[in-house]
Amino acid sequence: MQDHKIGFIGAGNMASSLIQGLLNKGLPGTNILAADIDEQKLDALAKEFGIVASAPAQLVADADVVVLAVKPQVMQTVCEGLASSLDGRESPCLFVSIAAGISLASLESWLSDQASVVRCMPNTPALVGKGATGLFANPNVDAGQKEAASQLLDAVGVSVWVNKESDLDTVTAVSGSGPAYYFLFMEAMLDTAKEMGMDEELARLLVLQTAAGAAELASQSEDDIAELRRKVTSPGGTTEQAILQFESGGLRELVKKALVAARDKSVDLSRSA
Repeated sequence: MQDHKIGFIGAGNMASSLIQGLLNKGLPGTNILAADIDEQKLDALAKEFGIVASAPAQLVADADVVVLAVKPQVMQTVCEGLASSLDGRESPCLFVSIAAGISLASLESWLSDQASVVRCMPNTPALVGKGATGLFANPNVDAGQKEAASQLLDAVGVSVWVNKESDLDTVTAVSGSGPAYYFLFMEAMLDTAKEMGMDEELARLLVLQTAAGAAELASQSEDDIAELRRKVTSPGGTTEQAILQFESGGLRELVKKALVAARDKSVDLSRSA
């Protein structure tokens, strides 16, 4: 990765996070290019990180990896505008799309059916270096390009390759949308603690640290999630009473319905793109 030039089409939050992650991994700022329709945003990004501001056509001509970090609704226009810049390249570049709901077939039709393209589904914890990303490549992507894509997304967390493109819809439901589920649960815990008389700042600290600690414990433990839950749930104790309420209220089935609904919506968005 140290010898690669990485270009970003779009200078939003996710691009900023990836750029910061790459710099933290030791990639020189001179090896990172960015282009954006908003010149003020682009100039600010270039000054903040010491990277190179570029025009889209020049970026595609120079970069080994081009990250498509624009909103889904403008992806077609952006890709079709870049397609003509591919003809002058001596070697193919890799396109990495972080746009939800845009299929490989659509990206190939807008760029080129010979383009090397990776679709990925990151999530917002990438903004703090704790992201989880699923990736899937089209047949044009070689082993070296797959490794480059992995290193790119690993700069802001962890990445995994899925077995088929449709698995990205499940990734969307599990990790792409997943932070919002945890935020909702944390919000409910915080609200209830306040209703029971606890100071809001104290409750917030306890809720956040408990969530972070539980995730870290699960990551480091050799026990599976169910066993960790059982170890905390002493018979006849306070935790058991809470768990009984969750189970009797149908929490598991509700979670299942929520994830299926999110996955199905992701499928619908892909079909309409």
